[in-house]
Amino acid sequence: MSPKKPLVIVTRRLPGVVETRMRELFDAQLNISDEPMSRDQLIEAMSKADVLVPTVTDRIDAGVLSQAGEQLKLIANFGTGVDNVDLDTARNRGIIVTNTPGVLTEDTADMTMALILAVPRRLAEGVSFLKNPNSKWGGWSPTWMLGHRISGKRLGIIGMGRIGQAVARRAKPFGLQIHYHNRHKVAGEIEAELEATYWDSLDQMIARMDIISVNCPHTPATYHLLSARRLKLLKPDAYIVNTARGEVIDENALARMVEAEQIAGAGLDVFEHAPAVNAKLLQSDRVIVLPHLASATLEGRIDMGEKVIINIKTFLDGHSPPDRVHPAML
Repeated sequence: MSPKKPLVIVTRRLPGVVETRMRELFDAQLNISDEPMSRDQLIEAMSKADVLVPTVTDRIDAGVLSQAGEQLKLIANFGTGVDNVDLDTARNRGIIVTNTPGVLTEDTADMTMALILAVPRRLAEGVSFLKNPNSKWGGWSPTWMLGHRISGKRLGIIGMGRIGQAVARRAKPFGLQIHYHNRHKVAGEIEAELEATYWDSLDQMIARMDIISVNCPHTPATYHLLSARRLKLLKPDAYIVNTARGEVIDENALARMVEAEQIAGAGLDVFEHAPAVNAKLLQSDRVIVLPHLASATLEGRIDMGEKVIINIKTFLDGHSPPDRVHPAML
């Protein structure tokens, strides 16, 4: 008689190959409808699961964790960020938390670069104009819908981890000058490769940049890192791109600046109160908004799923999962 498989509850729909493999290895309870679980449903799932596989939109706070069953010992987060999980409470309850780092670096950097190109060149605005049946295009004009070249401009990267460095490697061949702010300077050979300039003062850096790219995680220390005060330091002809976390920017302050034309434009893939988006940002022609697409490739999602499975399997085999998250790491 085969041993009983552990109950693994998955909160959202995952790529088919990942779900199939989970069913082979575990007693996997899948979310076929892909509707986000309510708080009560999360609590119910955690009361009976041996392993929970949530996504970054599932809020697993202290109140939810306090009602987890004694059998729940692993939360294998499907996502790089873990700001959706109260790590301290999980640790106090003896629950290990893992994530899926590294596999989304290239996809996110690609989207960041796409926005760095698209916003100054007004790509979305041009597409919208031609697709509008009420628009009348008179053909090429020397002065119509002029954007700005990016070659020779200064790019300030906030967060020079894996994704920040991948963005810099894409931006450099386009002629952008690389600047960055990070908790610590990166290794000398990386700085030399990227010809990157380090700023220990975020205020001083953003006041001098033409384009800002937000690539840091959301932690208590980075909440509203780009506050209303800091946003006002931006040059009026500067652009801001965010593919990290919406909470890093004071979205209301940014929307006010866009409306007042105190900033040239923005490219945003994440939002502070997602799925809600500030109406002023939606209405502005100078803002490109995307529905959290930076990591949305089939290849990336499958890689994430494989990491989740490895973390679960390693844990069930009695070993420390390779992507275990500790609060001190953040």
